[in-house]
Amino acid sequence: MKRGIFITFEGIDGCGKSTQAKMLANFLMEHRIDVIITREPGGTPVAEQIRKILLDRSHTEIFPRTELFLYLASRAQHTYEIIAPALENNKWVISDRFFDSSVAYQGYARGLGMKQVLDMSLMATGGIAPDLTFFLDISTAEASLRMKNQGKILDRLESEREEFMSKVRDGYLKIAQENSDRFIKIDGSNSPEIVWEKVKNIFTQKYPEFIEK
Repeated sequence: MKRGIFITFEGIDGCGKSTQAKMLANFLMEHRIDVIITREPGGTPVAEQIRKILLDRSHTEIFPRTELFLYLASRAQHTYEIIAPALENNKWVISDRFFDSSVAYQGYARGLGMKQVLDMSLMATGGIAPDLTFFLDISTAEASLRMKNQGKILDRLESEREEFMSKVRDGYLKIAQENSDRFIKIDGSNSPEIVWEKVKNIFTQKYPEFIEK
């Protein structure tokens, strides 16, 4: 039995990954591909409740290991309830964030260890990993400016100091170096339209058999 394709979008907050995830989902639907779009943390009623705890700005006392375990709990439920069944039924799944976020944020920036966090994440997902990941790379200054211009009310993670976000970006860059076949780095500083053209081109080169001519 065929398994669906699992694609994720990663990057620091403000990089534009949510926009690109939606654009790819729409592109796939236009080509009659059965696709589910979801997000982390969240995606299910239980995981969305965990999301509220994680992103609540009043929860400044959350300890790094507690933070990680909450993300892992959300991810386990999300994978069990949404991702795994979809893939088993030959559906495509696009997720705005997955375990690479934990590796970059908690593993690298919080100092909990990239390999340890990856191993724990794979245990939470039952070994399920993305087939392709788009990493939209922008500077922390650009990300901050974008969110300011959007008038966005920042959540707990988005409110972290620029020094922390710089570490997160460094974590992502390390992941990109070590996983070049799956983890595709794209300059996210360009307009959404230019970034989308790059995402679309990479996707069609990777999966040409699924795109109608």
